[in-house]
Amino acid sequence: MPPRDRVAHRGLVWGILGHHQSNDYVKQGRPNVVLEGFVGPVIEWADGFGLLGLAVVSATEAAFQPVPPDLIVLPMALESDGFLDSLIIFLVATISSVIGSLGGYAIGLFGGRPVIERFAKPSNSRRLDELIRRYGDVGVFLAAVSPIPYKMLAWTAGAGRMQIRTFVFAGLIGRGIRFGMEVAVLSLWGNEFLETLEKPLFWIIVGLISVAAFLPLNSWWRDLDAPLESKN
Repeated sequence: MPPRDRVAHRGLVWGILGHHQSNDYVKQGRPNVVLEGFVGPVIEWADGFGLLGLAVVSATEAAFQPVPPDLIVLPMALESDGFLDSLIIFLVATISSVIGSLGGYAIGLFGGRPVIERFAKPSNSRRLDELIRRYGDVGVFLAAVSPIPYKMLAWTAGAGRMQIRTFVFAGLIGRGIRFGMEVAVLSLWGNEFLETLEKPLFWIIVGLISVAAFLPLNSWWRDLDAPLESKN
């Protein structure tokens, strides 16, 4: 059984994330209710195994399944006891995710484009292809830190026979940024950060910053999915 505090923290994290499973790789029209029913049991199972459970969820999410490891990383970071504890959580989540992505790479390598066309959102597939076409190796890194699901990057990398060294390096940087920020913020300022979330002024400031950043980023993001004809 997971510690009672972790259950409470997990519920808080679940509320903040708004049940955002990493299921945006699936096509429109698939029932989210099935995925929501899948997430809870998986997270409860992983909680019982601590770091091993985190490693399993991180690895499999990077290859094929929809449960985000953040739902385990964030409560663990809140409960971490010192720098070493936080560092271990960060390393387990990051390295396991990158190792698991090699499984996703193999799925793309042997399944090819039909796998992507069968399971991936067409818009995400087009954006990923355009990122790599425009920016080359840098596009792989941008994809690793973008909203495009990491597993989909792995499938596409495998289907395109991308150089494994480039793929792994991009994954280490992208996953490292994602999990590093989560662990750093919650392990260093956990309680203070949670208290800040309850203050209206915080959300006003975040809203203003988000609007300022959203407009140019959204234009760039939408352009990645624009028809090729409109770009010529």
